[in-house]
Amino acid sequence: MRYLNLGCGQRFHSDWENVDFLPGGSSVRTHDLRKGIPFPDLSFDVVYHSHVLEHFSKVEGMQLLRQCHRVLRVDGIVRVAVPDLEQIARLYLEALDKSLGGDRDWQERYDWMILEMYDQTVRDESGGGMLAYLSRDPIPQREFVASRMGGELRRLKAPKPKDTHQTPLGKGSRILNLASRKIARLALGRKGIQAHDLGAIRISGEVHRWMYDRFSLARALEEAGFSCPRKVGPTESGIPEWTKFNLDTEADGSVYKPDSLYMEAIRS
Repeated sequence: MRYLNLGCGQRFHSDWENVDFLPGGSSVRTHDLRKGIPFPDLSFDVVYHSHVLEHFSKVEGMQLLRQCHRVLRVDGIVRVAVPDLEQIARLYLEALDKSLGGDRDWQERYDWMILEMYDQTVRDESGGGMLAYLSRDPIPQREFVASRMGGELRRLKAPKPKDTHQTPLGKGSRILNLASRKIARLALGRKGIQAHDLGAIRISGEVHRWMYDRFSLARALEEAGFSCPRKVGPTESGIPEWTKFNLDTEADGSVYKPDSLYMEAIRS
């Protein structure tokens, strides 16, 4: 069987073809998925992407799903994981009701749910309000946040390795960037620079440009040509030996991103 993992980031497996926007070593092919999927028709038995689709506009997301359909063989499986809008909305309403009732714990959880709902859609700087929240020591309602973020929280809080590849050339590049910004500021003015920086964030791939629930994702998959869309769990799949790849789960069996909606469909 041939497997394709799109937008893999740091979660990839040697049995798969792995593609990401940013370079990720010899195991990862660098490619901008807005330009399509760089493989021929009917190339794969499985296509998987996790927390990728929401970073495309609704129209671009449909184009990506149609590309997934194109490269899958007949009866192949597409597996999609996205933030679960329904779950976020239900938890937000629960947090709102209990916060209005004076529950102090839920008032702090309310702050987090507002961030889950909006921050990655409206932020105008890298990391946004979520990074500020997670930088607090201690993190408010840490167990609740961990139940939402799973392994992603551990990754964010882990100490970053020292950069062993820093060279004088790298320093020179940064100085050049600073010099370029000074020139741009003279040409564009302060508001022009602000517009440039905001635009850079909006197209960086960091923001969420659409959100999905189990109804809208199933409908999008059907519109892309897939059949039999079904919601599944992180360890549940029609993909043989799915859990051995540890893409939606960690090596210890815990769920990597518990806030996810997982859905699979068949290429008919």
